[in-house]
Amino acid sequence: MSDLADRRQRLAVRKTYKLFVGGKFPRSESGRSYLVQDSNVALASRKDVRDAVVAARAAVKGWAGATAYNRGQILYRVAEMLEGRRDQFVGLGLDVTEVDEAIDRWVWYAGWADKITQVYGGANPVAGPYFNLSSPEQTGVVGIVAPADSALLGLVSVIAPAIVTGNTVVVLAAEQAPLAAITLAEVLATSDLPGGVVNLLTGRATETAPWLASHADVNAVDLTGVTDPELARSLEEAAAGTLKRVLRPPATPTDWTADPGLRRMTVFLETKTVWHPKGV
Repeated sequence: MSDLADRRQRLAVRKTYKLFVGGKFPRSESGRSYLVQDSNVALASRKDVRDAVVAARAAVKGWAGATAYNRGQILYRVAEMLEGRRDQFVGLGLDVTEVDEAIDRWVWYAGWADKITQVYGGANPVAGPYFNLSSPEQTGVVGIVAPADSALLGLVSVIAPAIVTGNTVVVLAAEQAPLAAITLAEVLATSDLPGGVVNLLTGRATETAPWLASHADVNAVDLTGVTDPELARSLEEAAAGTLKRVLRPPATPTDWTADPGLRRMTVFLETKTVWHPKGV
């Protein structure tokens, strides 16, 4: 009986968290991984960054061309799916309050999808028989270094404002807090979000961020999660080589529970101005 019991003993299957690129979950091309909370997590490489940028660029046209109402519906669907997996995120060690606030943050940005143009755009007074209209448009592909101090709420607070206006993103998850990020990717993959709109890489930002900041097909970078001043400076210099927009790291710790305001949406928008004759 004892021998039978011994034969029935088994080791639990250790989960391997993969990358999220183009709506799929590939392993890192490097084959590397590292251990977090007794789970294997992929260690992204330069090639993975390039693949993620290709996927993000391919998704820009369709995502930016979708109606604002449709983008809002999809962000709201993300909130629904996250609500359904609430206990799973709590099981990763996240505080239940942070999970609930992350869900609410998706809903908040979903509501802004068809309103930001009205607030940020408008008609301009000009001398002459013309209509002069300013309309915000997406910047394109945005590279994001996610914050480490808020594994889920902070992550949602940098992704949602970038994509709600039509941008696509390549996100470098915090090295020591990647499980919430990849689990969020599993939510995104089942929430009607087109593949490539959000691409998520795990590993060391010190290895991958320089390639993201210098990539010629990335239009802007958000350095919120960079805590090393020297690394931040070098990434800004790399971004300047291709005239990227740069959102610098905050000078003081961010209160992710505070009202997020509009800045994270508007910083990654371009303004198109159109002149049109009124006629006489």
